[in-house]
Amino acid sequence: MTKFSMIAASALVAALAVPTIANAEPVEAPTFKAEKCYGVVKAGKNDCQTNNSSCAGTSRRDGQADAWIYVPAGSCERIVGGSVSPKA
Repeated sequence: MTKFSMIAASALVAALAVPTIANAEPVEAPTFKAEKCYGVVKAGKNDCQTNNSSCAGTSRRDGQADAWIYVPAGSCERIVGGSVSPKA
């Protein structure tokens, strides 16, 4: 494999690994009574946009302060690190 083809293959793999904004959509509101819970999301598992990303599934680290998920109403404050408003 030549140096050029190796670089081209690496670029292709990198481009395919990055999710596109056009394909990422916000999560629909759940059918149960819910609230947004900030600061408890695993990386890549948030339900909608953050200050640094545009769509669901794009949070970059565990416990990101501005990333949220839907949880049953009244349960967010019971989760360690959970908050019903974005953390500063």
